[in-house]
Amino acid sequence: MLQDKYEFLQEPLNFPSFEFKIQNDEEGRLMVFDSLRKKFLVLTPEEWVRQHIVQVLLNEYSYPKSLFAVEKGLKYNTLQKRFDVLVYNRSGAPFLLIECKAPGVKLSQLTLSQVCTYNQTIQAPYLGITNGKQHIFLTFDTETNKYVQISDLPTL
Repeated sequence: MLQDKYEFLQEPLNFPSFEFKIQNDEEGRLMVFDSLRKKFLVLTPEEWVRQHIVQVLLNEYSYPKSLFAVEKGLKYNTLQKRFDVLVYNRSGAPFLLIECKAPGVKLSQLTLSQVCTYNQTIQAPYLGITNGKQHIFLTFDTETNKYVQISDLPTL
């Protein structure tokens, strides 16, 4: 039973390999240390993907830790929502918004719509969605008024 619960840890993700601090809490749950929030969090499949994309941004793209916001609330119309990862630019404006899904969740138009809906409030010029296996990054083309896919993460 417990092994099934953490089967996602055996699935290879489409990310470089990173070292994570993982431990059990008093209730026997696996916990992963979040280097941005400086605390251990319950290790869910989505959290596993979130931790990986954060490490990619920090280590592969040299985004400064001080420019991140992770799992923060936002208000869309009258609804309270929560985004996964937001990186600000060096001027403090939203730069890159990423929605994370568990590895077993297929990225779809619904996932894309979710991050686009959040971005109506946030107004980041770059968006991303990932399930750890597939990653899609977009930017808003002001000439066509549409999001267009880009081949890689933007540099800050």
